[in-house]
Amino acid sequence: MEHDTKYLTLTDETFKNQVLEGNGPVLVDFWAAWCGPCRAITPLIKEIAIEFEGRVIVGKLDVDSNPVTASAYQVSSIPTLLFFKNGQVVDRIVGVVSKKDLNDKLNALLQLEKVNL
Repeated sequence: MEHDTKYLTLTDETFKNQVLEGNGPVLVDFWAAWCGPCRAITPLIKEIAIEFEGRVIVGKLDVDSNPVTASAYQVSSIPTLLFFKNGQVVDRIVGVVSKKDLNDKLNALLQLEKVNL
């Protein structure tokens, strides 16, 4: 994990362990350095990672450096945000989204988590 952020930098090698086998809800941002909308949403992802720390795992996966995982989840447009629960994709957003929309989706995922405990 980068020391100045609260999100995980994911790779093809770490994805299974950190996302699929992780506890609790996970948000993964599939992005690329050359993607303008990806750069635009990065500050929002950082804020979400800080605000949901300890409740939601937030990670970023560079699709250019990690094509295996991007392909496995059929990520063809970026940014793509995938929401995982118990290792399964439960929601997907393609493109830039508002902080309110992200908060709403993550809070709904956390509520679902409480119901299933």
